Amino acid sequence: MDTQKLWQLVLNEIELQVSRAVYKTIFAQTSLVDLTQTTAVIGCSNPLLINIIEKRYSSLIKNTLDTLSKGNVTLSFVAKQTPSKKPLSGPLFNQIKSERSIFDIKRYARLNPNLNFENYAVSSSNQMAYAATQAVANSPGSSYNPLFLYGGVGVGKTHLMQSIGNVLVEKNPKTRVIFTMGEEFTNEIIEAIRNKTTDVFKKKYRSADLLLLDDIQFIAGKNTVQEEFFYTFNAIAQSGGQIVMTSDKPPHEIARLEDRLRSRFEGGLIIDISPPDFELRTAILLIKARQRNVDLPIEVAKMIATNIEDTRKLDGTLIRLITESATRKTAIDEAMVRNILGKTKIEVNNQRKLSPSHALNTVAGFYDLKISAIKSDRRDKPLSLPRQILYYILRIELGMPLMEIGSFLGGRDHTTILYGVRKIAKLLTNDEKIRGDILGIKERLVE
Repeated sequence: MDTQKLWQLVLNEIELQVSRAVYKTIFAQTSLVDLTQTTAVIGCSNPLLINIIEKRYSSLIKNTLDTLSKGNVTLSFVAKQTPSKKPLSGPLFNQIKSERSIFDIKRYARLNPNLNFENYAVSSSNQMAYAATQAVANSPGSSYNPLFLYGGVGVGKTHLMQSIGNVLVEKNPKTRVIFTMGEEFTNEIIEAIRNKTTDVFKKKYRSADLLLLDDIQFIAGKNTVQEEFFYTFNAIAQSGGQIVMTSDKPPHEIARLEDRLRSRFEGGLIIDISPPDFELRTAILLIKARQRNVDLPIEVAKMIATNIEDTRKLDGTLIRLITESATRKTAIDEAMVRNILGKTKIEVNNQRKLSPSHALNTVAGFYDLKISAIKSDRRDKPLSLPRQILYYILRIELGMPLMEIGSFLGGRDHTTILYGVRKIAKLLTNDEKIRGDILGIKERLVE
């Protein structure tokens, strides 16, 4: 196996163990530069992140790499562009070359092509925010600067913010776009100060044409970070660039936010995005189904939207329906929705029943095995496969951390648990028997 394929496997395993933000911010920028029997050289395209990776995640990387390569290596870390990304000229910005695709440019700017205006459902709760972001995309730096969007989780703040970036890059691939989160901005400043690379940091941010800063509230109370953002804000605004920010609350409610920053934020347009109403939830479901090439009847979408208000749960319910439909090889209908919604309510109302012990007993009973056998160190196939299915159920259905699963089952290493989860997840795509077993176990869990 070549180093690029091996590293992709390592990243797949790590993605299960860290948050989405950490994975995209840190691990997505890494590569396996060299591998010998004793040493692995890990490259990172962002020099500011090397210390963070080495101090916080070296043991995670080593354990995962050792497991997959069946070796025992010593890690070293270097600044090196990942193979999948072409290096740009200039300190941290590219002079965009004509042969670079729009997709590559968006990926470098950390823009999700699926987060665009066409895929955004509009109703009275977000109509003003939608109109304002479109105005900014059509006339950046002059319409509303800064634009400040706030609201609860899952109301579409990030979607609208990224839509602006996607429009500007498509209009002009040389537009210098930065999408970052408050936590990432903070971490970069800390590392720049520690490594004495603040000049590089300033050049990166202050030369942006469009700065998209998600969860700006995270910088509140951090004096050095707020000071740097104040000067960054001024530099971008004075050069005609556009600034868009999101938060969970309006500027005047963000505790420990400096007055001078609050004044800057309130000098632009501030828009509240309310939770989606019934019609908008229905539209969101239909759009998400269309993105997955699934024919979702509108009556089914209405039924789901009536019972579920949280947009993240809407997406999760849709995924469960799609999986159920593929497993049973039947179309999504109202009966299937009632079944899924019923199970969801049972799971919420019977948390005590859906305990790790209950899952263990259910899997053991399904395969007619003794609990002591599943917990044992025996590795013969009649035991190993049910044990890995148990790992999968505990991780995916109960949401248990890998370390906690290992501890529950007698001290197993988390990499063993991770391997089992990934194996079952892969088998589910093409193994009818495994799909049937998982479905049968899940049905028993909620009986």
